[in-house]
Amino acid sequence: MRTYIARRLFQLIPILLGITLLSFLLINIGTADVIDVIESNTGGVMTEDEKEMLRVELGLDKPLVQQYVQWLFKVLQGDMGESFVSGQPVFDTFLSKLPATIYLTVTSILLTVFLSIPLGILSAVKQNKIIDYSIRFLSFIGNSLPNFFVSLLLIYFFSLKLKLLPVMGNSAGWKSVILPTLTLALSMASKYTRQVRATVLEELNKDYVQGARARGIGEKRILYFSVLRASMLTIVTLLALSIGSLLGGTAIVESIFMWDGVGKMAVDAITMRDYPVIQVYVIWMAIIYVCVNLFTDIIYHYLDPRIRLGQEDI
Repeated sequence: MRTYIARRLFQLIPILLGITLLSFLLINIGTADVIDVIESNTGGVMTEDEKEMLRVELGLDKPLVQQYVQWLFKVLQGDMGESFVSGQPVFDTFLSKLPATIYLTVTSILLTVFLSIPLGILSAVKQNKIIDYSIRFLSFIGNSLPNFFVSLLLIYFFSLKLKLLPVMGNSAGWKSVILPTLTLALSMASKYTRQVRATVLEELNKDYVQGARARGIGEKRILYFSVLRASMLTIVTLLALSIGSLLGGTAIVESIFMWDGVGKMAVDAITMRDYPVIQVYVIWMAIIYVCVNLFTDIIYHYLDPRIRLGQEDI
């Protein structure tokens, strides 16, 4: 197992380096001059001599490859530069936004699991009955509505009409997280309910289920101890993808609800052309998806004997 994890980590290192190189090149070969962006964001007026001195201070007078190597060396030491807008260290700013995004991710995933797995199983067990049609219809509606529209509906009913929840911000304690959590979870649960239903139906039609029924094993035992376990690979994949996207910050939802997380930080940085903040966000996204993929592969290694044996069939 250790060898498997070490091999996967070794394979992921070039991916991370490639992403950092690509993001650095895309930002630094753009048409906008970094010094002009700094001047614009700070609101000051700099002479040409001052601009040249700042360019030398930031190492922008050196070849692009040398700039990348120096930047990467600083990043590995935890120095990701300073924001062009606030002048604060980028890494400290990022760390201050991360807890809000993690909080929103945890609540959204828990609600998604609580909704999608039971509803997907129920829809599969009650196939082609009224409850199945109802769940499929509601999941279709939920999957069709974009997040920004759902968030506006929730704000209108629960905040403006009923006045039960705050409109935006994360300063009202647990009440602040309810609306953004509902917005994200309703969309994900609608999509994953259909996936869970399809996976469970596929397993229910396999020969081992028919054999278990022939041996007199109860339906509930077959469902929870055999079918659901066999469906875990699909469920784990779906949850892993959701965790990766949520930890990266859902920009639209965080911006609408003014949730002070990583996604809103990225949107603000793009708007203000705050390049150091954009770069740390790209690195964060890369690390998140690399770690989630690694974690998913490890779970697969435990759940599927074929992967452990390195064979196609047991």
